[in-house]
Amino acid sequence: MSTKYKAPTTEEAYFVTLTTVGWVDVFTRLNQKYNIIDSLQYCQKHKGLEIYAYCLMPSHLHMVCKATDGVIVADIMRYLKKFTAKKIVASVIDEPESRKEWLLKFFHDACEHLKRPQQFKVWQDGYHAEIVQSNWFLKQKIHYIHNNPVVEKIVANPEDYYFSSARNYAELDNDLEVILLDLF
Repeated sequence: MSTKYKAPTTEEAYFVTLTTVGWVDVFTRLNQKYNIIDSLQYCQKHKGLEIYAYCLMPSHLHMVCKATDGVIVADIMRYLKKFTAKKIVASVIDEPESRKEWLLKFFHDACEHLKRPQQFKVWQDGYHAEIVQSNWFLKQKIHYIHNNPVVEKIVANPEDYYFSSARNYAELDNDLEVILLDLF
């Protein structure tokens, strides 16, 4: 298996992107956004995940993060994707969702190529991870993360997007604490 764009070590911070299958807009519903936020909080408290920046977009999650306590980011990402996939599917089934049949079929059809039996697939295989090798790279990635909703015309200013650490850096209320970096 290729290690390109993976996070196999414990010492470095990474710019990580997790993407839904087919870039389907799962995170347009508040309950689905909180499935991710709650899971990230759990990983912070129990899995050794440190988050320095994040933004949850409709079809993907960007983070600058690091694993601690001898854990590797790859293990946390595997856990996060597996757990959140189950929560997302359960939410589609159990809670009001106008796209219920379509989403379940989409997630089911995404399993057709898999060798092991699986009923639903929410996340694309793997994840994209790049080692943070310099302060310049770190600043560039955090700027990219925070400006993602602005570029997509969801908000006018990064700190206006609730599901982003831009709010943390602007000292506004938020639901996910991050470790603030003194780079700006």
